[in-house]
Order: sequence, then structure tokens, then C-alpha cells
Amino acid sequence: MKRTLTRTTLALLIGFSALPLWAKTTAPHSWDTLQPDREQVIASLNVVELLKRHHYNKPPLNDERSVKIYEGYLKALDPARSYFTAGDIAEFDKWRTQFDDFLKSGNLDPGFAIYRRYLDRLEERLNFALAMLDKGVENIDFSVDEDLLIDREKAPWAKNTAELDDLWRKRVKDEVLRLKLAHKEPKAIQELLTKRYRNQLARLDQTRGEDVFSAYINAFAQTYDPHTNYLSPDNAENFDINMSLSLEGIGAVLQNDNDNVKVVRLVPAGPAEKSKQISPADKIIGVAQGDDEMVDVIGWRLDEVVKLIRGPKGSKVRLEVIPASNGPNDQTSKVVSITREAVKLEEQAAKKSVLKLEHAGREYKLGVIELPAFYLDFKAYRAGDPDYKSTTRDVKKLLGELQQEKVDGVVIDLRNNGGGSLQEATDLTGLFIEKGPTVLVRNADGRVDVLADENPGAYYTGPMAVLVNRLSASASEIFAGAMQDYHRALIIGGQTFGKGTVQTIQPLNHGELKLTLAKFYRVSGQSTQHQGVLPDVDFPPVVNTHEIGESSLPEAMPWDSIRPAISAERDPFAPFLAELRARHEARAAKNPDFVFTQERFKLAQQLMDEKTVSLNEAKRRAEQTKVEGEQLALENTRRKAKGEEPLKELKQEDEDAVPSSEDKTKPEDDAYLQETGQILLDYLGLNTAVAKKD
Repeated sequence: MKRTLTRTTLALLIGFSALPLWAKTTAPHSWDTLQPDREQVIASLNVVELLKRHHYNKPPLNDERSVKIYEGYLKALDPARSYFTAGDIAEFDKWRTQFDDFLKSGNLDPGFAIYRRYLDRLEERLNFALAMLDKGVENIDFSVDEDLLIDREKAPWAKNTAELDDLWRKRVKDEVLRLKLAHKEPKAIQELLTKRYRNQLARLDQTRGEDVFSAYINAFAQTYDPHTNYLSPDNAENFDINMSLSLEGIGAVLQNDNDNVKVVRLVPAGPAEKSKQISPADKIIGVAQGDDEMVDVIGWRLDEVVKLIRGPKGSKVRLEVIPASNGPNDQTSKVVSITREAVKLEEQAAKKSVLKLEHAGREYKLGVIELPAFYLDFKAYRAGDPDYKSTTRDVKKLLGELQQEKVDGVVIDLRNNGGGSLQEATDLTGLFIEKGPTVLVRNADGRVDVLADENPGAYYTGPMAVLVNRLSASASEIFAGAMQDYHRALIIGGQTFGKGTVQTIQPLNHGELKLTLAKFYRVSGQSTQHQGVLPDVDFPPVVNTHEIGESSLPEAMPWDSIRPAISAERDPFAPFLAELRARHEARAAKNPDFVFTQERFKLAQQLMDEKTVSLNEAKRRAEQTKVEGEQLALENTRRKAKGEEPLKELKQEDEDAVPSSEDKTKPEDDAYLQETGQILLDYLGLNTAVAKKD
């Protein structure tokens, strides 16, 4: 339920205050003259006013927010603290509590001045790296016992240029060593890194004032929440360019991660998801059109990488990807070829299957409805087409077919479902409840709107479970939350994403502002924001919740609650949850796929938690051999338990082929779906036993 704000013309005075800019001692560059223009100044004033009047939280623009803007801007420009010196920061610090005043008066000069200094420092570092490479990578001594701090988010700023030089000497050495361990020859390494740094250097001169303005205003906007951001005129026509490539692209949600582009999630039924070769948290380091030469995109802006990835429907794009499962020390990459296409509605449509299980000495049949998205063919709906496709209509039809097959229960599979139509989440809820509220929307003015199912009678009243994971978001969380609050279904799987806010697009004189103006709440009054939906029975995580999910985003709005829309009723599942969890854990401890997933996740976490890396080649090779041995041992333990032949070595394709919640030909082959069915049958058995006693 999105309420679009009325567009108003904000008559604002433009004020400037004179601020000294730094004297230049080097040769002039194209960016030396970058200054804000009148349109950008007016847009910044409009953003200030819109956030003040319409953002959900309406937090004050004061000295405290100024500090957040300042720190966020520095983090956006130099997240690893490897460009600016302590001297630079000392100069910037005089503005630490003044950015609120600057923004209120339309003064963008400080933001531009900091960005120009950033470009100066970046040029110096790239020239240093190139000079080091010019001496030949074969001359780098990898026998020295020294380390590089890779987690530099809270590292002290370099005291001077000499300290930065030493840091960058180690950084270049590390890059060379990573490529060397990835089996690249010295000549190829030298050519690759030289080309990468020269390309980045050439791109500095292409910096536009709009790049600076966007970075600065977004540092301001995103102190309110991670989904409030400024969209430049170039991006305004396609406001989700930083979020989704679902149209004639690869179907992946991307974001910047220091100098890399990281995959956040895959669009269900999109080309990337169907390739089965890309996963959340993977890093894209190269892009090629068809069979053309691979373009190294490390250090590129996200929107520029997006432009390379997107292209005509039916054309091929090749991506060079470093899998997240490698850990931070292993830069071994793979090339994935994907044919671009628009995600078709029919490919996201609900699908059914029948899961056959043996439980307590008896054969059972459970209906499974896989739901990749909450969709509605708006065009056909508005045209009055009686056969328009929608989630609710399709699921209702599938439920009818499953009931004719006399299934003993139903599992709604919402794994990786990123959401979609809010109305469909409401309508789908109505298939399973008598009638009543489905979701609450609290607006910025405090008014609570109640969406409800007004049709009396539930279409399906039988036993039910809902399977979710960390990538179940938005409308998925609304539906799962309603099923949990009405005690209509067991919620099984992983903690969901936690996006419980509503955004709208507000046109500006220059670009657009996407801002958060409302928040979702479950009928129990609990927010879906930040915390998401917590399952009744947990499955082991398959992605790092510190990397993926709303709670991983800076300035994410908190979880809270409001007055419930329904009265609390007896929870029929509550008396059995402890026993259900105990039985699940006992089965999972013996299930090869569950054990493998948990152990592999633990190993990946250990690798991700490492703060430093050795620059000694012998040590690094020993560490890599050890990790590869552990990964191979995990895979072979799984294979042995399943009666399969062990592997002598673990190749990348083997790593990609390990069991996951996707890519299953039969529901019985999906360990997570099978276990969900067993839990639902456990409940039916326990509940029946109690009923007999009564």
C-alpha cells in the first residue's frame, strides 16, 4: 500500500557561505574545477525539506545527524581507510558538526571539496601501485614474513604519505599473491593489474559533478534509513538500477562492497538463478559481452557495472565471479555465461508437486506449492481479462488439485521469494483464514491503515507449513507473519530478510528522491522490519546474516510493535514446539545434507572472520591447501554417508553442485523440503495422540 506524496514546489532561498578550498600544489586536473550547479543546490534544498516533512521517522537535521553524514560520506569514499591521511581528516573535522547547517543553506562546497581531495589521493595511490608494478611482479619478495590487515573499517587513518605507501605496497603485494595462488603467470598478473590501475586512473578524469552530488546527497539521505536515497537524472528513469537487473538483464540484486560489486540476491526464475552458478555474496570482478574480452570492473561504480551487465534480450554476457564460499584469501574465480532475458511472469508462477514421505511406519503425501514471487498481471487485470494471472488465483487452483489428490497436508515454499504485490500477500492470506486483518501499515503521521480479507470462509483448512529462508522478504514476510499470528501454519526454515518499510518516489527539479514513508506491521502488532519472521523450527543458516538481510544494512530502522489488530488466541503449536525442535535436531544430526551445510557454513564463517592475511607465499599456500583439504573432507563425508563415490579433488563445478535448496528434480531430493514435511507430520502425530487422550 504505497501512498504517493503530492508534488509541491518548494520555494526555498538559496544561501551560500564562503569556505576556503585547499591550495593545489600538483598539476591541474579535470576534477579541480568540479563545483555544484544551481539545479543541484535547489535539489539538495528540496531533499532537506522532503525528509523533514515526509520521512517516516522525521528525525531532526542537527549536529548529531551532521556527524552521521560526515562519517557516512567518509566511509562511502574510503571504506578501507586507504586513501585519506590523518592530516586530511584533521582538515575535514572542522566541518564535523556543520553539515546540517550547510545543507539547510544549500551550501554543497564542503561535500565537493572532500570529494576533490579524495580524487587527488586516489590518483596518488594508483600512480604508486603502477610504479611498483613497473619494477616487475617477479621482483616482489614473497619470502618475507609480514601480514596485511584486511578489515580496515576501524583502522587508524595513515599518519602520512609514507605510511600509506607501506600500506599500498602490501596491498599490491597481496593482489599479486592472490592471483599467483589462482594459477596466473607473472606476465599475466603484471598485465592484468597494470591495465586495472591504468583504467581506474583514466576514469578519474571522467568524474562529473553529478557523481559528486549523488555521493554527497546519498551520504545525507542514507542517515535516515538504507532505503532512502537520491536518484540522479540518469538513474531516475530506472530507479531500481542499484537494486535489480530483472528486465533484460541477469536477474540479480547487486550492491557495492568496497571496490567490488556483490550479489545480494537472485531474482526468482531470472537468468542468474537459473544458471545455478551464482549465489548471494558472490563478487563480480569482470564483465564481457558475448565472446569479447573480459573487462575488469574492480573499482568501478555500481551503475557503470550495471550498464555493462544489461543488454538486449537474447544476447550473452559473461561474468567473472569470485564465489563467496572461497573465503577472503582465495581469489580463484570462475566465468559464468548467461543469456539476458526478461523474467517472464509464467516462470515466476506458483508450481505444485507431491512429496511422498514415510513417517512412523506409514506412507504420507504432502502437497508442495513453490511460490517464487507475489505476482499480479496488472495489465490483464485492468483490462478486465477474466483469465488474468495472479498468485492467489494460481495457488487456489493448485490447492484444489492437491486436495483432489488427497494430500495429508500442504507446504508453501517461500524460499528466496523477495516479495512483490502487497495486495496478493493479503489475498493469499485470505485463502487460509476465516476472515480478518492481514497486515497493518503505519504512516509517517501515525495513522494505521488495516488491510483485511473481507471474504468469509477459508478455502483450505488442512494441516500446513510455510518454508522460509533469509531471502524471503517483504510480501513473503507479511504472509508468513500472518500465518504465524493466526496460528494457521508452522513456520519452518531460517530467519527472514526483515524489510518492513514502504518507499515512494518523489520527483525533484533534478533527479528523484526515494524515501521511506510507512512501515509494515503484522496483525499481532509486531513489525516485520529488521527482525523479520522468526521460524517456529529453525534450520541451519546457509548465508551469513551479517552480510545478507536488513539487519546487515547501516542505519536500518529498528524492530518495534504497535497495538495488535486481532485478539490473542490459544496457539495449537506451542505445546509441541520443544518436542518438534528436538526431533528435528535429532534427524538433522544424522542427515548428510544438513550436516554438510552446517559444517561448510562454519568453515566459511571462520574464513570470513579472519582480519589479517599473510604475505608470505609459503604460509599462504599452506593455508589454502589446508582449507581445500577441509572442504574436500566435508564433501567426501557427505558422499560417503549417501553411498556415493568420494572425490580425489574438489573442483569448482563440484563446489557448485553441492546440495542446496534449489536445483532439485523431485521434492524428495530436497533435504530441506523433506525435513519440513517430517516436522509437519511430527506435529500431526503429536496432536492426534493428545486428541485421543482427551
